[in-house]
Amino acid sequence: MQATNGKTIQSREQRVGLYLLLPSIAVLLLVFAYPIARSIWLGLFAQNLGTELKPVFAGFSNYARIIGDGHFWQTLGVTTRFTAISVLLELILGMGIALVLNQPFRGRNILRTVAIIPWALPTALIGLGWTWIFNDQYGIANDILRNLGLITTGINWLGEPLTATIAVIFADVWKTTPFISLLLLAGLQSIPGDLYEAYSLEGATPWQSFWQITVPLLLPQIIIAMLFRFAQAFGIFDLIQVMTGGGPGGSTEVVSLYIYSNAMRYLDFGYASALIVITFLLLVIAVIIGSILIQRSRSRTVA
Repeated sequence: MQATNGKTIQSREQRVGLYLLLPSIAVLLLVFAYPIARSIWLGLFAQNLGTELKPVFAGFSNYARIIGDGHFWQTLGVTTRFTAISVLLELILGMGIALVLNQPFRGRNILRTVAIIPWALPTALIGLGWTWIFNDQYGIANDILRNLGLITTGINWLGEPLTATIAVIFADVWKTTPFISLLLLAGLQSIPGDLYEAYSLEGATPWQSFWQITVPLLLPQIIIAMLFRFAQAFGIFDLIQVMTGGGPGGSTEVVSLYIYSNAMRYLDFGYASALIVITFLLLVIAVIIGSILIQRSRSRTVA
């Protein structure tokens, strides 16, 4: 009788939990699933408002067009390079910041709050600010380098391919490193201090403790943080749109800017939708790989 009552209560709690989740599921379907499904559908049609108003079924011709689109592969290369460098730098800096904020010292809580301010600020506003910082005539970046005696003439940061790439990566790292450090800090606080004390009694150095204890136990949080940042960096739009607009010469034009140009400038909605689907599939593949790595890291930790 008690077992029956227990099952009844459990099933009732499950139903209540499902009812509470229904609004969130509805919102996700509305703002995520429907646009993706709509893009998949539109990707099968040739619809360019500049030439014809009615969509014409084209099958997979838009996807075949992507294969031979050199401009797309160029922007994909730019996006991949930007994502890889940004995420790697953010992981290294975020780990260092998290390790510092995890130590006990006076004013630690205030410093933790201040550290996340760049991440909380609007990206478009951040991009506008960094545009002025890297201005070749009035920006403080050149002013600092002149005062240090490193340059004599101003660097045209946003006017040259290499320096423009460095500028947008620097701005993105400055803004999103606090997000990485926040996730890693939460993981660090879950590691028992007794492990470090026991390992130090065996003669281990702090560097050895970091690689033998911190990194293995923090690996799931590291992978999760990298997945979040990969998805955000791979789909970056507003920061680069404000700072460079994809220039100079397409050196900072990422996939999202190329999709935006096809949809809003050339009104080629069918092809833009196909590009969205391909980008989404690349993100899904990355998430699947990351999930497999998380499961393996957790199984190794438990073992």
